[in-house]
Amino acid sequence: MISYARQTHEEQPDAAPPPAEEHIAPAPRVSVQAFCETVETAAAVQAAGEDRRLGKAHLKIQMGGMAAATEAYRSAPTPNVIVLESDGRNDLLGGLDQLATVCDAGTRVVVIGRINDVTLYRELVRRGVSDYVLAPVGAIDVVRSICNLFSAPEAKAVGRIIAVVGAKGGVGASTISHNVAWAIARDLAMDAVVADLDLAFGTAGLDYNQDPPQGIADAVFSPDRVDTAFIDRLLSKCTDHLSLLAAPATLDRVYDFGTDAFDAVFDTLRSTMPCIVLDIPHQWSGWTKRALIGADDILIVAAPDLANLRNTKNLFDLLKAARPNDRPPLYCLNQVGVPKRPEIAAAEFAKAIESQPIVSIPFEPQIFGSAANNGQMIAEISASHKSIEMFLQIAQRLTGRSETKKQKSSLLSPLIDKLRGK
Repeated sequence: MISYARQTHEEQPDAAPPPAEEHIAPAPRVSVQAFCETVETAAAVQAAGEDRRLGKAHLKIQMGGMAAATEAYRSAPTPNVIVLESDGRNDLLGGLDQLATVCDAGTRVVVIGRINDVTLYRELVRRGVSDYVLAPVGAIDVVRSICNLFSAPEAKAVGRIIAVVGAKGGVGASTISHNVAWAIARDLAMDAVVADLDLAFGTAGLDYNQDPPQGIADAVFSPDRVDTAFIDRLLSKCTDHLSLLAAPATLDRVYDFGTDAFDAVFDTLRSTMPCIVLDIPHQWSGWTKRALIGADDILIVAAPDLANLRNTKNLFDLLKAARPNDRPPLYCLNQVGVPKRPEIAAAEFAKAIESQPIVSIPFEPQIFGSAANNGQMIAEISASHKSIEMFLQIAQRLTGRSETKKQKSSLLSPLIDKLRGK
């Protein structure tokens, strides 16, 4: 009998990308076979298979609908997920009854149909169908349906990965990523971890004033040991809500990695942390490209000059093409207003990239330099500095969350604070 996994009924008449607030967790390594009746649905399923969230799934598409599926599984085992397209009510229920006779236990079934009727939906649920999606469908509808099969409603939400990368070396991407992660943890009250991926020259340990004996290198060079307990031992606690997976920042070994070197680390972090901020070094390799494309949201940090404009444009074009069902990357301008330096105005930047910068952070070497040398965040150096609001704005856009409401202070608050300090 077809097993029941999760019952949802979403009307998706338009194949539009998901809103910024929607978070679709990636599917695990599963086999998916789709049996389509129309070329339009087959094309949508094919496009879904190219989405980053189904990157680990093995997808196969056949035409013929319900009849082809029943015939195929008479002599072959069924996959983890079967996607069926059907445009008839009687044929659908009868076909499902026949499919149940050849379907292995544990297989989950997603039906794509054209009948919007609650009675039909109840019959599908009674027969163990996992999800019913109304046609016509787009790629994101298929992605959402398959991925949601493996995200139980009662389970803890799978973590969101945010990748921060510089358009050019020396633009302050690491500083921005560390301060944004601080805002996510402090102002949004989300448990977050910063993963410093610049193993040779990473600065996260310095910026957070941490010197852990172990870090991300131990996980990358021991992929067979990576699990939740192992990663927990490697994390260095910075605040109540913020942890660090530090880089060794030593040159005693060469850090040449394969494309999937960090996959196990990212997967484990996703299962334990609501928010993961990746501090990605300015280099172009298989694993950095994979980390960017696989992230839920991306922030590009650029300085206002021609090289940064070109590189930001190239990154935008590549990431938008590789992630057609995701919102475009965000970018910010940093170190704006260096004395006597010719700069490209934010309006010109936006015109070339066809997107506005989320913020423009002014060049203030005194406070940023002091923070770096003291191992502190900007908010610790100056609680009222204008860049703090910018970091919070970036954090809100990347996470889709608003600032947690703070309790109103009373006239006695200053006195109480002094007593607590004592």
